[in-house]
Amino acid sequence: MRAIVCTAFGTEGNLALEDRPTPEPGPGRVRVVVKAAGASFVDGLQAAGKYQFAAQPPYVPGGEAAGLVDAVGDGVHEWAVGDRVVASIGKGAFADHIIATPQQLVRLPDGIDFTIGATFMQVYGTAWFAFKKRTVVRPGEVVLVTGAGGGVGLAAIDVARSMGARVIAVASSEEKRALAIAMGAESAIDPLTEDVKTRARELTDGAGVDVVYDVVGGDVSEPAMRALKFDGRFLVIGFPGGIARLPLNLVLLNNRTVVGVEWGGWVPRNLDENRAMIADIVSAIESGELHPVAPFERPLEDAAAVLSELLNRRALGKIVLIP
Repeated sequence: MRAIVCTAFGTEGNLALEDRPTPEPGPGRVRVVVKAAGASFVDGLQAAGKYQFAAQPPYVPGGEAAGLVDAVGDGVHEWAVGDRVVASIGKGAFADHIIATPQQLVRLPDGIDFTIGATFMQVYGTAWFAFKKRTVVRPGEVVLVTGAGGGVGLAAIDVARSMGARVIAVASSEEKRALAIAMGAESAIDPLTEDVKTRARELTDGAGVDVVYDVVGGDVSEPAMRALKFDGRFLVIGFPGGIARLPLNLVLLNNRTVVGVEWGGWVPRNLDENRAMIADIVSAIESGELHPVAPFERPLEDAAAVLSELLNRRALGKIVLIP
């Protein structure tokens, strides 16, 4: 089989396409032929050696994929050859074939394309977890989403809109703002030329926003925090722009709540609840309640360039690698 191998930390020149023996599934394991592998910012961080959960080279990057079961090991009864699946495996997805445990697989309905299947899990899982478990977004509330033109931000817009919320997007390029508007945001702010706090308050008739979904961190976090109304909620999703230093008086004086959203850390402690949550997300996509954007398709051998684009925040929407 073909696989992308991270030979040393760093995406430039350290990701090689290799031919490897196709693995056989051992007892309690399933082999999946990959039809599409999702590429994420986390994959780029891991390859660069900058992620909190390290993967030591040499290894095959890629946390999620979609494809067809093509072999099952002894003791596996819940999956059969030909089943359409999504696999959430942490690493190993940038390859023709992957090995997974039955618990790492989610059934993919016939009506959902493999490319969508390979890209919804992390971004929609995070947004669903944030808006339904870490806080509760109510119909009519206003949600400010930073980094709104990337995969994480677009999923947040979609989930918030499905819950009856209004969304204001913050994105740094015209193309990203257009994607956010197409997903359902009612307005978009350019953080490079506009003050996020001032513009968000203008768009809410001076009231401020109810919830901030902060994907970016860095210099965007504080003006986004200042855009909150009294007793608003600030959700910490990530910080590709750097870890923000927020004045805590902004929290105290306005009765605001800061909420950490780390879905990946919650999952191992709540496996059954997570499986039910993912089933709800799949059902919402199948029914048309949620509308994941069609990802951009790139060949497997473009992995290094794709991860570099993600790390440098040049990517639009979601990207899949096609073996």
